[in-house]
Amino acid sequence: MTVTLPVPAPGARTGRGCGVPEGAAVPDDATRLEVPDVAADPAASGVPVGHARRAGAGLDGLAVADVDRADKLAAMRAGELGSVHSWELVTAVDGPGTRLTVFLNGCPLRCLYCHNPDTFAMKDGRPVTADELLARVRRYLPVFRATKGGLTLSGGEVLMQPAFAARVLRGAKAMGVHTALDTSGFLGAHATDAMLDDTDLVLLDVKSGDPDTYRRVTSRDLEPTLRFGRRIAERGLDGHAPEVWVRFVLVPGLTDDAENVEKVARYAASLDAIRPGTVTRVEVLPFHQMGRDKWDALGRTYELDDTTAPSAELTERVRDQFRAHGLTTY
Repeated sequence: MTVTLPVPAPGARTGRGCGVPEGAAVPDDATRLEVPDVAADPAASGVPVGHARRAGAGLDGLAVADVDRADKLAAMRAGELGSVHSWELVTAVDGPGTRLTVFLNGCPLRCLYCHNPDTFAMKDGRPVTADELLARVRRYLPVFRATKGGLTLSGGEVLMQPAFAARVLRGAKAMGVHTALDTSGFLGAHATDAMLDDTDLVLLDVKSGDPDTYRRVTSRDLEPTLRFGRRIAERGLDGHAPEVWVRFVLVPGLTDDAENVEKVARYAASLDAIRPGTVTRVEVLPFHQMGRDKWDALGRTYELDDTTAPSAELTERVRDQFRAHGLTTY
């Protein structure tokens, strides 16, 4: 079933320029993304061109009629509809160039340091159609071309919504857009070969090299993440495989143990041993307290309340451990 958008009230934000004509029919319970207009010149458009992260825009949209829950679930299973938390424009953060990073709701991990705990539950996201999201991507084509940027799907955990992610990635690749998948790898089995064919870059978040520490950090097992990385490296021996950037969050007193770091470094190097050039970059991300207020607002216990950011000396020590394995590390 489809509905026609109502005429907006005076002063209300409309879907002008969102890639769907005014008055067009859209799927039930869908949200339109309100993203600023951009020009071919990124600087003129106001899109950040330095190493910076722009504040998330959330999701602005027009109200549409309620949809039957069964119809909504069917659309999500088909990948036509996704549960989306927010979007933001980033530069040199979630992949090369200027990125349209879209955060999906739903995650099976419960990372102690998560700065987006409001993405844990899929039900807490807003419904957005794949077509609407791809219309956003199309609007940014000039910026992507000028900056060698593209689309990054993040979360939460993207692979909680594999059909939606696959449809969006396929549509983006059809437009010639560079695509990135930001994932813990825990649900790597949900990523089909076709999805990986449409993915240029995997931002693989390896949260720990020690299984016990990984469970302490995430409440889950480490092995699925390791298996997913090996799968990417191995499939590249016979055809297309995404480039991999390994990400490691450095938390004092939790993930900073030298042997734990060494295990992550050895794992990253082992992917290159399977197929040289698999891991092109390692990012050591210093822990921060930016998500702390969200935990409080959600009534959740934040266990790292007294944890401080790692010192510059500790951060450099950890980066040097990765570099010692021949890995390009930042």
